[in-house]
Amino acid sequence: MILRFTLEPVDNTRLARVCGSLDANLREIEAALGVKLSRRDAEFRVDGAKAAAERARTLLEGLYERSRRPLSAETLQLALVEAKAPVSAPRAAGHEDANEPLVLRTRRADLSARTPRQHQYLQQILSHDITFGLGPAGTGKTFLAVACAVDALERAAVQRIILTRPAVEAGERLGFLPGDLTQKVDPYLRPLYDALYDLLGFDRVTKAFEKGQLEVAPLAFMRGRTLNHAFVILDEAQNTTPEQMKMFLTRIGFGSRCVVTGDTSQIDLPRGVQSGLIDAERVLAKVKGIAMTRFTSADVVRHPLVARIVEAYEARAKREGREA
Repeated sequence: MILRFTLEPVDNTRLARVCGSLDANLREIEAALGVKLSRRDAEFRVDGAKAAAERARTLLEGLYERSRRPLSAETLQLALVEAKAPVSAPRAAGHEDANEPLVLRTRRADLSARTPRQHQYLQQILSHDITFGLGPAGTGKTFLAVACAVDALERAAVQRIILTRPAVEAGERLGFLPGDLTQKVDPYLRPLYDALYDLLGFDRVTKAFEKGQLEVAPLAFMRGRTLNHAFVILDEAQNTTPEQMKMFLTRIGFGSRCVVTGDTSQIDLPRGVQSGLIDAERVLAKVKGIAMTRFTSADVVRHPLVARIVEAYEARAKREGREA
């Protein structure tokens, strides 16, 4: 199919931003969507399968709308992810109008699901007391979970957010780090702080910590507690043991919601120690009230090279599995 269209109103500056230096952006779109793009000034020609050509047109028109300002590499890559896997907006929990899209109350006005599995993940977080998000790095598991937690806190659906992760080293040793225990585990919790700062802003996060609305702590600090009216997120859950996972999941109290995230391809536990995340995926698969979303390299929304790296490691794991 050959599709012709013109981007209007014609603006050479905006066209240059959309096409990129030496049409580099157009070449990326061609590779991602499997089409052939050519243009003369503001008139474009797309050659490819009907669905792919329509996606390319929608993508270019969307980028042109955003091109009143310079387009970053991140903006282009996220737009490509959306173009390859278009999804409808998730619905808000408790809304009677099924067509009303979810608007998460965070500082990020553009926050939304980028892929079908991210859409499913958000829906499951809204509708289940416990949700598992499993998959490779860069798929938005932790960030989307923190966004849902921030939204729940802003709507007063919960009284506090508790973020936790096991303090397991990836080849290093805690003892090599200076300071007391809190200072030693802080680097392991830094990704959670980063997500909070991005979604709430530094001042809002600082005030929330002072009011006790936010808590970030190692998993070991959860033992013996009952977490009522809280949004609890366990990150890097692949580094828990089955005993730790059971301990954590049984902390959940009334009015609470829990999200567990992890990547079973990046386990840092000592050799011979079973991952609590793998064990929970098997044991809890059919338990009512628990949902599981399994992400793949197709859901990676970071630099496109990340997806290719994930795919290469997955391919090697499959080869080794067949040879074993």
